[in-house]
Amino acid sequence: MTRKLLAGKSTLVVGGSGGIGRVVAAHVAAEGSKLCIVGRNRRRISTALTQLREAGYSEIKGMCCDVGDYRSVQRMMMRAAKMLDGLDILINAAGIQAPIGAFSGNNIKEWEHNLQVNLFGPVYCCKAVLPFFEARGGGSIINFSGGGATSSRAFFSAYAVAKTGLVRFTEVLAEELLDRKIRVNAVAPGAVNTRMLDEVISYGQKAGDRELGEAKRRAKEGGAPPELAAELVVFLASHRSAGLTGKLISAQWDPWKTWNKASIKVIMASSKYSLRRLS
Repeated sequence: MTRKLLAGKSTLVVGGSGGIGRVVAAHVAAEGSKLCIVGRNRRRISTALTQLREAGYSEIKGMCCDVGDYRSVQRMMMRAAKMLDGLDILINAAGIQAPIGAFSGNNIKEWEHNLQVNLFGPVYCCKAVLPFFEARGGGSIINFSGGGATSSRAFFSAYAVAKTGLVRFTEVLAEELLDRKIRVNAVAPGAVNTRMLDEVISYGQKAGDRELGEAKRRAKEGGAPPELAAELVVFLASHRSAGLTGKLISAQWDPWKTWNKASIKVIMASSKYSLRRLS
């Protein structure tokens, strides 16, 4: 019998009650990890837990947390570590998109709130989880990137800035933690159809012609499969990606399914899959 990739591990999925996060949670559980999902909305957490348990993942836990508040994150992390008998894997999949529209017309409080959730939220979770990883002798952090992290994304300034900052934070933290056996990577999930797609369409022309047209096309034809991002998360959390850290990997476009120990060594000796200026 083949041993499951995450057997014996304990995983926290922040944003695990959402669209991509819920699929990620199911894949992590299917690979044998103990699991706790975290979200902002108690009803959505309850719904996600019901669906996951009906799918056969009976040992999944759940809790609410405002990831934009560091003290709340600290309390959540302590509870999760207690429920799961420690922590080995942190997946930061929570995110919001608004404000949408030209920056000149954005509400600055909404702009600040976006960064609080999309950038400071993962930062807070990383900060709070480190003592638990160090107690285990290592761990894996997987942050979710998004549209605007590697190229300009007009009319989504807060979201793009937050995701760009998160990718750079991933690189910096990975370098700082090299000698502690804690790996940190970022996932670009692709244009998955979630509630964010509906939000773009609801904003109409405020989202810009390009974004609105693309959203309508995806609504009709379908987006990137969330299962692909979930499979990449499992790969990054498992021993199969040992040695890979500080990288931004596209679930849809990068050849990560072909990577082995030798190819990871080559990648780590280069600046591939990193935020860099092109000459």
